Formats: sequence, structure tokens, C-alpha cells
Amino acid sequence: MQNGPGSSRPDNSPDTRIDIPADSWIDRLMPGWSRAYLRLGRFDRPIGTWLLLIPCWWGQALATNGWPDPLLMALFVLGSFVMRAAGCAVNDLADRDIDRKVARTRTRPLASGALSVRQALIFIAVMCAIGLAVLLSLNPYSWALGAGVVGLIVLYPFMKRITYWPQFVLGVTFNWGILIGYAAVAGELHLPALILYAASIAWTLGYDTIYAHQDREDDLKVGVKSSALALGRNTRPALFAFYALTLLGIAAAGWLADLAWPFWAVLALGAAQLLWQAGRLDIDDPADCLRTFRSNRDFGLIVLAALVAGQVLA
Repeated sequence: MQNGPGSSRPDNSPDTRIDIPADSWIDRLMPGWSRAYLRLGRFDRPIGTWLLLIPCWWGQALATNGWPDPLLMALFVLGSFVMRAAGCAVNDLADRDIDRKVARTRTRPLASGALSVRQALIFIAVMCAIGLAVLLSLNPYSWALGAGVVGLIVLYPFMKRITYWPQFVLGVTFNWGILIGYAAVAGELHLPALILYAASIAWTLGYDTIYAHQDREDDLKVGVKSSALALGRNTRPALFAFYALTLLGIAAAGWLADLAWPFWAVLALGAAQLLWQAGRLDIDDPADCLRTFRSNRDFGLIVLAALVAGQVLA
């Protein structure tokens, strides 16, 4: 694989774009038979779990008068942990031939042959069984919502072959937890939850476009699509637009839910964080793209704090 523009990496040096961390806790602490499965589920890279979990907590906090139930929060941690792992495995199954041709992903367990398709399917079944147990501990309305997202999880990996906007489908899928988190408390959905969900889709369009800029050269070579390729040098103004919609939607949800003034004060910190992202991003630096992408965990936790503060101090 050729080095990217401006790269000074010698051809015989390690490729720092490879997304499996070297000498992680998996290598140091886990038995050999388990390592490929743990890498398949991205257990050594928790940012995806955070970005799946935080919308669940947003929905829960929006529906809760007072402090969120810590047991329910813990259930969402477990559910997000296993369903993110299952989603990664589904994605890698669909993309294993593409991943072999992309510098960042060529050492993933399915692309490298460390795991077979059969082993991956067994892993997915186990993760989904645990996720189902978590879902069944919630109310029946949440069951229906949980069933509704299954098709989206399966559909998403194929969208990059069809559209330049697979990030939109990811946003629809990844933020479904807002609806489940809200319904788990309220027993139904109300307008503030739907608006918060729409805002989170715009958020995902922003942060996953940043993430996709790591792979844009390889994506061109193998023929897959992304919002990073669609936007190119227009990425920065697009990020400002995506993040403006995010903030407007979160603000509208808080206003409709009649949240107290601390919500607005803390949300202002979240606005500053998104402004920092869009203003300083270098789309030609994969390491900077990854750092900026990961900072969205901080934004998500700031918004969670805003929602909780707006309820507790009402």
C-alpha cells in the first residue's frame, strides 16, 4: 500500500494507520484463544461503545425527573458493550474482502484469517443473546423498539457500496438508544425524544465524517463511498452545519421538556467543544482525525450532564 501524501514513513516501517493497538491489555492479559474474538468486538477500543451508550443515557435522562436510575444506566452499559461488539462483527463479516485492501483494517481478525466466518457468527450469536437478555429486562414498549433496530444493524455495512452517505444510516442506527432509553423510563415516546434523536443523527454525520477522512485514499482505491469523499474540501463548513443542527435539536428537546436553566449553561460548554472540533480539524492528518473523533465522547458526556442538571435542579 502506498504512503499517503506528505507521509514520511519508510516503506519498511510499521504502518501507524493500522487500527489494532500494539501491546494492548488483550496481548498482555488475555489467553491466546480469546484475543482474536476480543479484537473482533473492538473491546480494546471503547470509543464505539461510548458513542452507542451515551445516546441511551441521553434518552433516559431526558425522560427522568431527577437523577437517572443507576441500575438502568448499568443495564445500558452492558447492552451497549455487547451490541457494539456484535455490530462490529457484522460489519467485519460484510467488509472482510474490502478490509484486506485497506491499510488501517487489513489486520482485523476476519480480514487476516485469524477467525473464520463460522467463528464470527457464533460470536455474534452470543453477543446478541446477552443483548436480548438486557432488552427483555425493560418494558414491552422498549422490546418493540429494540426489534426495530435489528434490520438497520444488518443494513448499515452495505450502505458504503450504495451511497456516499452511509454516515446517515449509521446515525439512524447508532442513536436508536435514545428512543429505547426514553421509552424504558416513560413507557412511550414523546416529541422531545424524537427531536433529540434527530439531533443525534446530525451529530453522527459530523463525527463519522471526521472518522472517514482517515480512509479516504484507500476508499477511493477499493471503490467504497463515504461522506468524507462526498464533501472533500467542503468538510469544515459541513461540520459547522451538522453541529449547528445538533445543538439546535438538543436545545429544542430541552426547551420542550421544560428543563431548568442549568441545562442551558452546561449545553454552552458542549457548543464550545463542537466549535473546537470543526474549527481546528486537519482532514489531511489521520491521527488528528482520530483524536477529534474520539473527543465526541466528551461532548456526549457534557450533554448528558446538561440533561441531568436540567432535571435535577428544575
